[in-house]
Amino acid sequence: LTDVHEQIDSYVADVVRSCVPHMTLDEAFEKKDDVSNAVQQKLTVEMGLYGFQIHKALVTEMVPNAAVVQSMNEINKQKRLRDAAIMAAEGDKIKVVKAAEAAADAAQLQGEGIARQRGAIIEGLRDSITHGTNEQLSTEK
Repeated sequence: LTDVHEQIDSYVADVVRSCVPHMTLDEAFEKKDDVSNAVQQKLTVEMGLYGFQIHKALVTEMVPNAAVVQSMNEINKQKRLRDAAIMAAEGDKIKVVKAAEAAADAAQLQGEGIARQRGAIIEGLRDSITHGTNEQLSTEK
């Protein structure tokens, strides 16, 4: 063993190359402890043969390729834009539904007003025909 640091780097790189490709980027960030444990196990076994004792292997920072970071940012941006479009469409839908409900209510009230108006006209005609007499009009007369 001529260069300890180079050998440790080689073992770490080997473990990382074997673990991380099976994960998504989000999983890799979430499971840094799993990667740390795998690195520690590998180093404990391999470096123990040379008399080294490994107490802890920490994964403190994961730095993906700049293109990957840009791609992830674009994905997040598109998700947010999609969510915003969905919310805007739901708002438009609510406006249309409420406008239709208001139009239906207005039509109902207008119909009720016309019915009362016609009832008043009929009552007025009935009163003018029977005014001064004690007769009652019915649909039969």
